[in-house]
Amino acid sequence: MVVLGIDPGITNMGLGVVERVGKQARLLHAEVVKTTHGESAPKRVGKLYRAVYQVAATYSPQAIGVEEQFFYRQNELAYKVGWAMGAVFLVADQLSIPVFGYGPPRIKQALVGNGQADKSQVAYMVRAILGLKTLPRPTHLADALAIALTHCFYTGLVPGKPVG
Repeated sequence: MVVLGIDPGITNMGLGVVERVGKQARLLHAEVVKTTHGESAPKRVGKLYRAVYQVAATYSPQAIGVEEQFFYRQNELAYKVGWAMGAVFLVADQLSIPVFGYGPPRIKQALVGNGQADKSQVAYMVRAILGLKTLPRPTHLADALAIALTHCFYTGLVPGKPVG
């Protein structure tokens, strides 16, 4: 099984592709796509769309896992993350890839065994599970890989809820 994990963001979008074979997982691809505030919204969304499409077309994932965002008082941030999710949904529709969402506590529980773990513990477990020499950086990259691994772990058990 190949899973594309995405940490959605308009300025920094983490993309991580993981393959699960049996109980083993291996890294296939990892990148952070960056846009700048000086670019127009259509340019930013287009750049994200092209990056997600390229990765999905190259690795043919069976699923896309995304981090479910929880914004209580950050309306502008939620709005802009929605732009990034629009790019993801368009790729998913075009390539017929189901999208599953995972909240931060569920990701932490899957990787660390504690839904209250901190980001450094999650990054450490991503490194250990994938056999990386160093911690994945920046955090957007570690988060994308953690999301992909979470979907791998829950597949066949209790997958994330379908998004969209």
